[in-house]
Amino acid sequence: MPRYRDLTHTAQPSSAPRVVEPKSSLRTTDPGVLQMLTMIQDRKTETVYDRVVAQQPQCTFGYNGICCRICIAGPCRIKKEDGPGSRGICGASAYTIVSRNLVRYIAGGTASHSEHARQLLHAAHALVEGRAPDYELKSPAKLLKLAEKLGLGTLGREDKEILQDVVELGYADFGRYQDRPLAFLDSFITEGRRRKFQHTNIMPRAIDGAVTEIIAQTAMGVDADPVNIIFGGLKTALADLAGSYIGTTLSDVMFGIPEPIVSEANLGVINPKMVNIAVHGHNPVLSEIVVAAARARQDDARKVGAEGINIVGICCTGNELLMREGVYLATSSASQEMAILTGALDAMVVDIQCIYPSVQTIAECYHTKVVTTELIMKIPGAQHIAFNPATALHDAQKLISIALEAYRQRDPRKISIPPERHKLVAGFSLEALRAIFANLCPERPISVLTEAILSGQLKGVALMAGCNNLKRLQDESHVNILKELVKNDVFVIATGCSAGAYAKFGLMSPLAVDAYAGAGLKSFLNTLEGANPQLSTGLPLVFHVGACVDNSRGMDLAIAMANELGVDIPKVPFVVSAPEAMHEKAIAIGTWAVTMGLPVHVGSLPPVEGSDLVYGLTTQIAHDVFGGNFIFEVEPLIGAAKLLDALEYRTWKLNIHQMTAEKHSTKVAQGW
Repeated sequence: MPRYRDLTHTAQPSSAPRVVEPKSSLRTTDPGVLQMLTMIQDRKTETVYDRVVAQQPQCTFGYNGICCRICIAGPCRIKKEDGPGSRGICGASAYTIVSRNLVRYIAGGTASHSEHARQLLHAAHALVEGRAPDYELKSPAKLLKLAEKLGLGTLGREDKEILQDVVELGYADFGRYQDRPLAFLDSFITEGRRRKFQHTNIMPRAIDGAVTEIIAQTAMGVDADPVNIIFGGLKTALADLAGSYIGTTLSDVMFGIPEPIVSEANLGVINPKMVNIAVHGHNPVLSEIVVAAARARQDDARKVGAEGINIVGICCTGNELLMREGVYLATSSASQEMAILTGALDAMVVDIQCIYPSVQTIAECYHTKVVTTELIMKIPGAQHIAFNPATALHDAQKLISIALEAYRQRDPRKISIPPERHKLVAGFSLEALRAIFANLCPERPISVLTEAILSGQLKGVALMAGCNNLKRLQDESHVNILKELVKNDVFVIATGCSAGAYAKFGLMSPLAVDAYAGAGLKSFLNTLEGANPQLSTGLPLVFHVGACVDNSRGMDLAIAMANELGVDIPKVPFVVSAPEAMHEKAIAIGTWAVTMGLPVHVGSLPPVEGSDLVYGLTTQIAHDVFGGNFIFEVEPLIGAAKLLDALEYRTWKLNIHQMTAEKHSTKVAQGW
């Protein structure tokens, strides 16, 4: 059972409303978006904020997870009273239906992340075979380390030979039938987690196999045992983590390891004097080439009357380009429509995931061209260019030409760009963090972080992740939880739209450290800055570690801390928060984080409250079995308080056992 110092904190969420101000369409705190909505108030344009209100009140059966649509005898809605209505037509109980619905979310999230990884494998495979002339292997050093971690030979071999073996092993991880674990999972985790997953029989052997198995397991008339179903979901979530490792590591190998870089964020980065192209989605394979093509065609932009070409990012494709190329981050998932409403966006190039079909509807009122690029992702009315790694630069040139032509069709009367924009520092891969720590302790860089925690200078580490969910005001929960954590000396890293929120609010600037950091965190960051004079950027309040697929970087940091401390992950003062979780991917990420042994706060409740048994499994029993647990809490300050309690408890226990081990000259005990 998870323990909290504050005895009012339990596994139950507070009584705060699940949907804040359900009839208010002003559902954002982003200053750029608020300015944008004021600018367009006379245009009577429908946006996501209006559609949220139109959906209220949402179905309580669905909200609680007790609506079953797995077969077409239904939908079945489970009622509380005894009798025939308390079960589905087939006799399924609430706990069966809730657990089946939950793990199917996990399957969807795993399929999404793994499709991202598959695209990178295809691009790397094409590079190895000489069918991707516009790509190069930008980080041979990362490739060598990755191959060694995977147990592949590297001595005396060419980089492309090694990459070929890595790609083949990645493909095997997608479709393996032999009874051996996923290589991209097994080679990254701690020995303690490996034993735990083998003991509980949830170590997956194939990504695609895990997804199809859980779909089959939860089909009508198959598994009715909620515990068995949940364990199947845990296996699928671990496959999601493996897919994330493939996606992150291959992106680093092909496009370079992110290093600290200065950029800007919010809608003000859209430039009225330039051809503006937004890249949106989650796949860097195309967007990296679009950036290169744009840089080569600045003169073409001047020929149509613009000052140049300005690439801006939206959502996680934006995060990928921000980390490696310093591309401006215009906005995040919930406010993607706002970029078009500026009237100065000439093209929106989209790949996969988190792309609203409504962007095309809004674009039809402007000159903006929406271009889809993936075979599995099309929007009626949008243009489509089937991206191919073999013709990557040629395809990117087509996209640039579409934007140049669209620029000629701009209506200056429709241009309204909020001035909101903030400086930021991003690019903190694990390698970049290690390098920063190494200037204080070259032999054991991660000890710089763990010693700061053991000494009480820091409370621990938090990974802020997840999406936007407009049940609360956009970005409100992300920002409020962050401010509470850093005030209490927590070292914070961030990914995805959570990172995007902090970038848009100016919280990734060194200036934010003085404004919001507690004394311990401020001292820690100042010490790091003093040891790293080569960083002309300064260090930010919160460290941007990448896109949502890059939550694997956060897991790598937790593993590195566990190895440094000589314990397994459930004993490490490390927590995760998804304040505004929305996508199936967020559910998959949160589930593998719990399974890896971390407390995970979720600020928008998933549909699990229809079964006390399933709710108890996720919030309490999970802690007893795996060392991690979900903390469901919609009120940001209460969620932050529970995260701080979890860190405090872990640090207290760790210090006691560290001191005992030192006193008796033994290794740190593991049985606690």
